[in-house]
Amino acid sequence: MSRLDPRLTSVQYAVRKPLLEWLRAQDVRGLRVLDVGCGDRPYEQLLTGAAEIVGFDVPGNPHADLHGSIDALPVEDASFDVVLCLQVLEHVPDPAAAVRELRRVVRPGGRVLLSTHGVYPLHPNPDDLWRWTHDGLARLFLTNAEWTSVTVRPGAGTAATVAMLLGHFADLLAKRLHVRALAVPYVVLVNITGGLIDRAIPPLRSTIPGTLHANYHVEAVA
Repeated sequence: MSRLDPRLTSVQYAVRKPLLEWLRAQDVRGLRVLDVGCGDRPYEQLLTGAAEIVGFDVPGNPHADLHGSIDALPVEDASFDVVLCLQVLEHVPDPAAAVRELRRVVRPGGRVLLSTHGVYPLHPNPDDLWRWTHDGLARLFLTNAEWTSVTVRPGAGTAATVAMLLGHFADLLAKRLHVRALAVPYVVLVNITGGLIDRAIPPLRSTIPGTLHANYHVEAVA
């Protein structure tokens, strides 16, 4: 439930809150949706009105309908209207092959909605392999499949991203000292401050030189 109700006490707030808002803005009414890397399907209740939602993940996930590898999805060509791939690409051994496969399974005119990290601490699950820039993600998509359009936008702005990193450091240090609860007020403070600064200075939320972004949201139209 924390993914559907991100709290300021969370060191992941700068990723979770913008991702939740982005997903809430998506219209999937009457559409067939494939959730690639579905995990325990935390965002499924946001996809109201979808005709069908199929969950895919690695073997062993009891919440998934289908299992396998992201570079060989066990579905037919052009069989889904929307393909989700949320916080998965950083763990994939071959991102280019994954992008090609996501394109294969979405119908012409359909959308791939993908989120992944720009700046974020190491989090093996079981591996943590990649980080991207705005330009790097755009290039990854455009050089590995044919798309009508590819749009890459930051989630949180620079100040919120710096706040996230400071919060992670404080949380890690407090955890090692066995006083983790003492870091919580600091995490709340930096999350609030980062958000206020980003709202006050709009360029910090854009992809201009010098900015940092914890996460990116990609919308690729087939």
